[in-house]
Amino acid sequence: MISISNIGIRFSGYTLFEHINFLINANDRIGLVGKNGAGKTTILKIIAGLLPPDSGEVVIPSTVSVGYLPQEMQIVSNKSIYEEALTAFVEIREIEKRIKDLTYEISNRTDYESKSYLKLVDNLSHENEKYQIHGGVGAQADVEKVLKGLGFSQSDLSRPINEFSNGWQMRVEIAKILLRRPPCLLLDEPTNHLDIESIEWLEYYLVNYPGAIILVSHDRAFLDNVTKRTVEITQGRIYDYKASYSNYVNLRAERLDQQTATFNNQQKQIQQVERFIERFRYKNTKSKQVQSKIKMLDKMDKVSMDEIDQTTIHFKFPPAPSAGKIVVESHRVSKRYGQKLVLDKIDFLALKGEKIAFVGKNGEGKTTFSKIIAGSLNHEGDLKLGYNVNIGYYAQNQWEMLNPNLTVFETVDEIAKGDIRIHLKSILGSFLFSGEDIDKKVKVLSGGERSRLSLAKLLLTPVNLLVLDEPTNHLDMRSKDILKNALIMYQGALIVVSHDRDFLQGLTTKVIEFKNQTLKEHLGDIYQFLDKRKLDTLSELESKKSKTKQVHQLPSDNKLKYTQKKQFDKKIRKLKNLINKCELQIESLEGKIAALDKKLAAPEQYQKEISSGNLYIAYDELKKKLENEMQLWENHQGEMENVIKKSEGA
Repeated sequence: MISISNIGIRFSGYTLFEHINFLINANDRIGLVGKNGAGKTTILKIIAGLLPPDSGEVVIPSTVSVGYLPQEMQIVSNKSIYEEALTAFVEIREIEKRIKDLTYEISNRTDYESKSYLKLVDNLSHENEKYQIHGGVGAQADVEKVLKGLGFSQSDLSRPINEFSNGWQMRVEIAKILLRRPPCLLLDEPTNHLDIESIEWLEYYLVNYPGAIILVSHDRAFLDNVTKRTVEITQGRIYDYKASYSNYVNLRAERLDQQTATFNNQQKQIQQVERFIERFRYKNTKSKQVQSKIKMLDKMDKVSMDEIDQTTIHFKFPPAPSAGKIVVESHRVSKRYGQKLVLDKIDFLALKGEKIAFVGKNGEGKTTFSKIIAGSLNHEGDLKLGYNVNIGYYAQNQWEMLNPNLTVFETVDEIAKGDIRIHLKSILGSFLFSGEDIDKKVKVLSGGERSRLSLAKLLLTPVNLLVLDEPTNHLDMRSKDILKNALIMYQGALIVVSHDRDFLQGLTTKVIEFKNQTLKEHLGDIYQFLDKRKLDTLSELESKKSKTKQVHQLPSDNKLKYTQKKQFDKKIRKLKNLINKCELQIESLEGKIAALDKKLAAPEQYQKEISSGNLYIAYDELKKKLENEMQLWENHQGEMENVIKKSEGA
């Protein structure tokens, strides 16, 4: 569908990458991965046409449009949330106008047999087809569904967009790009502005999206659930894996092991040849063999080793000072911003050594309560810290808490006390600040560098309660893993606000859900909480259905079970028929592809067909049909398994 051919780009004489080649096929689900600075965002911008490559080209068919979501953007609008989302349908509005104009012109014509009249009718038919293809009929109905899926309430839709934070404004941009439904979606860190519920909704939406997706994300679970292909960019080159992120990690390790073994074997061979040459170089009787060996070395295709970039933060938290059994306790804590009540009479208790996750939709009070615990926000009600409790606080907007006019070294030096001061350069080095980096002013640091500096500050004072608000923002995969391992080994109490499920899994033993200005406690880790919440949601839906039925009639349990069984059996029969049809179609397509494979393998017999290009066109079409049919078969199969499970539980 889209061809990236031999592209390269340079910044200030530095080559970021070159000779990059890969194809984006219809319905591809690609995770674009690599360390910070490898060029992932640059590649997205090149594909989107926002940045011209220094070499090579991107070939996009005229029928294919590309939708690009950047990590951040400045949004200036006075429209309401709903009105701003409607601007996604600019193309549909234009089609509607053309349909209206054509309809008006046709209704005022009487020359029904003329060519110009027939052309108008043909144009109207063509515009109506385009209207259907672009989803014009149900377009406005989709707006509410997508906005609510991304976390907006019904009352939010009529509010001006400029009343919302940048994070919520970015959600509107996500909604707009999803509503446009371009054949190719380019998404750069879309989960940065979402909570867990919205991420799960977006996952489901993208899995079923009718087009290709290229996704940049540091959320391992999100990548695993959405992508089926991983393109790694490293040291100016790419490697293409037909696998999700977790499988790619294993395949990459295997590739590097094989590469190392091949490289070592070749080096042994080269050393043996060089020893032979050195030993017999001056013997006339061996001169021919020596020359032969020299030529062999010159012609040898040398195996090169990929440099493995091991630069990542590495640290462990200092031992937590002794504290009492209760670390923090609140009683009837409330917080308002103007007229808006965020927290209402909250009771909370954290014990020594507990590791707790704060989760919930954005705006429900997670960050607010974290600030109250850290002592940086006024509130109503009582909150007390336990005996000898010292807090280390990492804020989501950490850049606001760093002095922009201090250097990196001065930032840590002003709070360091005692013997630790002699280790400051070593600590900064652990967070990738070395050499001239330590003399940089905070105001020139990137978001990732500021995050690392703020984490480094946490090491300077031993604490027994860590309160971390979105600590993984701007960290790459390896750095997140190292931070997680350091927190697992940390002996003090931990409160962490995060929407990264993979980061939270196995780290916390209690989940506190923020909802409707109150807290709800769940024992277990994040996935146990998510599974329980899904069950609770289903139970609520079932109870609502049963209440509705009871208003009309109260059928017996046996009758309900019999009716349910009939419905399940009907669904299963229908899905089996659909699966059988898919299998027959797959078998037919595979047969046709095999026949074309034989022709392409014998170019001398089918020279005319091959040279015309018709065989390749037919082959590509069959491959696409087969891929679509296989996807359809998988969807039907998965749906049937779900129905069978439900029927067994009924």
